[in-house]
Amino acid sequence: MSFIELNDIVKVFRDPQRGQDMLAIDDITLAVPKMELVCLLGPSGCGKSTLLNMIAGFEKPTSGVVRVGGKPILGPGADRGMVFQQPNLMPWLPVWDNVAFALKLAGHSKAARREAAQPFIDAVKLTGFENHFPGELSGGMAQRVGIARALLQNPAVILMDEPFAALDAQTKLDMQEELVSIWQRYSSTIVFVTHSVDEALILGSRVVVMTHRPGRIRESIDIHLERPRDTTTQAFNEIKRHVLELIREEAQLARQEAGPMA
Repeated sequence: MSFIELNDIVKVFRDPQRGQDMLAIDDITLAVPKMELVCLLGPSGCGKSTLLNMIAGFEKPTSGVVRVGGKPILGPGADRGMVFQQPNLMPWLPVWDNVAFALKLAGHSKAARREAAQPFIDAVKLTGFENHFPGELSGGMAQRVGIARALLQNPAVILMDEPFAALDAQTKLDMQEELVSIWQRYSSTIVFVTHSVDEALILGSRVVVMTHRPGRIRESIDIHLERPRDTTTQAFNEIKRHVLELIREEAQLARQEAGPMA
């Protein structure tokens, strides 16, 4: 049974400068079962982040319905945790209080917040850094705090918008491995937006390739590769070549359509 449902989603943005509407997403239907890790992949501007924001409740579709657990999404909710490209930590709070920030807003005591935060700090391998401030952390460590903060709310869904894009190559690999471990440990349902084909194939149990704008689903590909995934294998690279060809075709179509307007 599908846990996240996007049914006949259309999104139109108004361009006030040009006095016209822009069709960003056109007729997308997507079903995500519980405990799936779905990666959304496609050219820039295809609507990946917009779809993610609709599931989060930050954006509303122009038409169509988004449901989580059978309930229509009418706005943000604690059942959906969000991890952004930048972790957006509070610089004046130590790691443990950043992780427990939602509890701080809810008025929980310092002792209760600290106790609640610790298991998630341990889960993202930041034990010993509880009292460090964001300015003392590396980029990868800061993102771990953001993931722990999302996990503490015990959301049914974790939404991730290119959270590792700004990290160096080795840190990115480490974070990808850690995310898969967390996904398996907590049986999470994750929707992950990325521009990287390798990242999508390393992480995803399914990769959804989108078209150039207006965004539609070009192909949904189930990834049946053993974990941890070896990027040097023939099986991995066969899927990678196929996905790259889809993206190249979309990029070429986008250039052709833009040509007469240039």
